[in-house]
Amino acid sequence: MSSEERIDPWGRPDIKDYRRLYEVFGIRPFSEILEKLKSMGVEPSAFMRRGIIFGHRDMDVVLNAWASGEPVAVVTGFMPSGQFHFGHMLTGLQLVFYQRLGFRVFVCMADAEAYAVRRVSREEAIKSALEEFIPNLLALGLDPQRTEFYFQTGREGPYHELIQLFSAKVTFNEMEAIYGDLSPAKVMSALTQAADILHPMLKEYGGYKYVVVPVGADQDPHIRLSRDIATRMKGEIELTPPAATYHKLIRGLDGGKMSKSRPEATIFLTEPIGEAVRKFKVSLTGGRNTAEEQRRLGGEPDKCPVFDQYLYYLVPDDSELSSIESRCRGGALLCGQCKAMGAEKLAKFLEAHQRSLEAYRDKAQSLVELPKY
Repeated sequence: MSSEERIDPWGRPDIKDYRRLYEVFGIRPFSEILEKLKSMGVEPSAFMRRGIIFGHRDMDVVLNAWASGEPVAVVTGFMPSGQFHFGHMLTGLQLVFYQRLGFRVFVCMADAEAYAVRRVSREEAIKSALEEFIPNLLALGLDPQRTEFYFQTGREGPYHELIQLFSAKVTFNEMEAIYGDLSPAKVMSALTQAADILHPMLKEYGGYKYVVVPVGADQDPHIRLSRDIATRMKGEIELTPPAATYHKLIRGLDGGKMSKSRPEATIFLTEPIGEAVRKFKVSLTGGRNTAEEQRRLGGEPDKCPVFDQYLYYLVPDDSELSSIESRCRGGALLCGQCKAMGAEKLAKFLEAHQRSLEAYRDKAQSLVELPKY
C-alpha cells in the first residue's frame, strides 16, 4: 500500500476526501444505517444525521444483535494527557448515545500508549485521566454505574495475555503495510489496542460477542488489525470481528488540528470561559476578504472552523443550523455577526458543562482501578 493510501493513527492526518476511504479501505457509508435505525424506533443522533459520522464496518450486524436482545458493548479509548477538549467530546457524546440504547460501555484510559508513544509520564497520564478525562465524560452524560473505566496498565484478568497471543497472529510486514514505519512502542501499542477492542468478548469481562468501536477516521488501522486478529483466533478463542463507526475530525480554530499541543486553536472544556471565547472570536472563518465581497459572493461555511463548532456542538437544532448556513452562503450573515452569536452559544455551553463537572471532580478515583506501579 502506498504512503498516500495509508493512515497514521498516531499522526492525525489531514484527510481531505473522506469518500476516498470507502474505495481504499472498504469502509461503508453510514447513510445506509440511518433508515435502519429509524425502522428500529431509534432517532439518529445529530452526528449521524449531519454526516459527521460518515462510515461504518458491520454496524448493521451489531444493530441486529441489539434488536434481538443480545448483549452488545461499545468500546473506546482516550490517551490521557493534558486537558479534555472539543476533539475528545465527539467520541464521549457517542458513548452517551449508545449507553442510552442499552449498550455496555467500556472506556480505556490508554496510559501505556501515552507512555510508550507520546512519552507522557506515568504520573501525568494517571492525573489527567482522573482530573480531566473521566470527570468530563461523566459530565457529558455517561452513567458511572453502567460504564467500565480502566487503565491499560491496571487491567486485571486475561487482558494482558491476549496481547501475547495476538502477537503470533500477525507478521511485522503485515503491520508495516497497515501502519507504515513502526517502532517497538508502536507495535506494542497496536497489539494492546487490539486487546482493548476485543477483550470485552471474553467471559471474564462480560462475554459481549458484539462490540462496536466509535473512532475518528484516523484510527481505522487499529480496527482493521483487530478484525484480522479476531478472524485468525478462530479455534483458539471465540472472537467476532468488531464493528466500527467513523467520524470526521473536527478542525481547530485556525483550520488545522485541534490538539492539546496547539492550545490557541483548541477549545478545552475546563479552561476559563473568557479565554475560550477570546480564542473563538479570533478564529479563522470561511468569509471573504471584505464585507462587500461577502455580501456579494457569500461565505463558505464548509471551509469555516466557526461553522464547524455549530455543526458539531453549538447548534443542536437542525433547522437553526440550516438557517445559519443559508444566511452565510447568501451573504446575509457576516463573519463578525456569526462569531458574536457563536461566542454567546459557546459561553452558555461551557457554563452549563462546568457546573455539571463540579459534581464529578472527586468521583473518578472511586470508579477505576488505579495502576499498581
